[in-house]
Amino acid sequence: MVLQQGVPVAIWGWADAGQEVVVKFKGQLKKTTADTKGGWKLYLNPLRASFDNASIHIKAGAEQIQLNHILVGEVWLCSGQSNMEFAMRKLAKLKPPAGASWPVNEVAEANNKSLRIFLVERKKMNPDSTHSGWYEATAPALGSFSAVGYFFAKELSQKLKVPIGVISAAIPGSGIEPWMPAEAMLKESFFNNNTGDSTRRIKDGSGKFYTTMIEPLIPFSLKGFLWYQGENNCFLQERLEYTYKMKSLINYWRTKWENNKLPFYYVQIAPYYYSKAKDRPYTVYSEPEFWEAQAAALAIPNTVMIATTDLIEDPADLHPVNKWAVGERLAASALSNTYKMDDKPAMGPLFKSAVKSGQSFIIDFDYKGKGLKSNDGAPLNYFEVADKKGNYRTASAIIKNNKVWVSAAGIQNPRSVRFAWREDARANLYNTEGLPALPFRTDNKLKEQFNPR
Repeated sequence: MVLQQGVPVAIWGWADAGQEVVVKFKGQLKKTTADTKGGWKLYLNPLRASFDNASIHIKAGAEQIQLNHILVGEVWLCSGQSNMEFAMRKLAKLKPPAGASWPVNEVAEANNKSLRIFLVERKKMNPDSTHSGWYEATAPALGSFSAVGYFFAKELSQKLKVPIGVISAAIPGSGIEPWMPAEAMLKESFFNNNTGDSTRRIKDGSGKFYTTMIEPLIPFSLKGFLWYQGENNCFLQERLEYTYKMKSLINYWRTKWENNKLPFYYVQIAPYYYSKAKDRPYTVYSEPEFWEAQAAALAIPNTVMIATTDLIEDPADLHPVNKWAVGERLAASALSNTYKMDDKPAMGPLFKSAVKSGQSFIIDFDYKGKGLKSNDGAPLNYFEVADKKGNYRTASAIIKNNKVWVSAAGIQNPRSVRFAWREDARANLYNTEGLPALPFRTDNKLKEQFNPR
């Protein structure tokens, strides 16, 4: 496995009640005593990154355990639903689209023995003295592992030049509620003051994956979290309630890992034809409203959301296959925001402000990097302006002084602007670093309703 560098490293287990436990690793010797229930935990002093395979020796009475092939580097936990669970083996079965760069042989050719993976299986996450769930990121184990998690780790490995460990705990079709206990959400006054369907779902469906797949990992020392989930909650047409669930999850996990500054990087759910779902009152604007709820969680400190609007081939596919780009974008966020490796923006342009100037709106963004651009050289698209009655019309938009000026012919008193506000929008506004701008609307009331504190 890989242990996290630069922080105290938790080592824990079970022994006879009152029994002394001795742990040795890289010249350190630590002792503790098992409590009345047999549980014990101690911390190694912070370690330096190392490619040298070392061994941990653990002794309790006559029993001894030796864990071999231990590296020290960076460790991340990735979680969510099917798009995070999407396994590497699925890529090998796909035919590359014309002109695409496609890692079809990645599983067979991967040979980075300092990249280690741990797949948390729902039915197998029990205390295991052999820790047999850790593998080098090579075939055949890699075939079952999260593609997003692997490509994230691969990019970090290449850039940081240290061992990388990544843990994947994801379940297809899961909402956000099962990944934390009900208490995490019911601490929020938002849920205590609402007695609707959302609160009932909290009490009925919360905690089952947290208990089996997340809680047993605590307190394994981590650098941060990756999260790709939301499709299930989008189908339920959740908005502000999802933002508060994000807050609950982030705060709860950080509390349990005893570090309220752990990075939490998450993925905008991919464009999909929600409006075509049967027996559901969806429109082409339902998913953008959910994107807005996801983006609102960026008010929580040390969070980043990467856009996926340009990483799909077909909006009819709920599981777009371009997982390497998702992983690489998450890695770029970490390299910029956590590791301070460069001055590149951690994500695509994010709406910051709108100033009215005559018949135009001047839109400014955060995360502009070295500048805004049209990614295909064509005029900026998917900008719309609303008249005084709130009716939207296609607008023209130009980049001027590194801001976007938006106006629409015939609208004398524009009321608001929205951008990429369709489930299938393929907008061309990017920063010069190649990251797409996130969809937005200037009359966003949800952001004002969310309290990140």
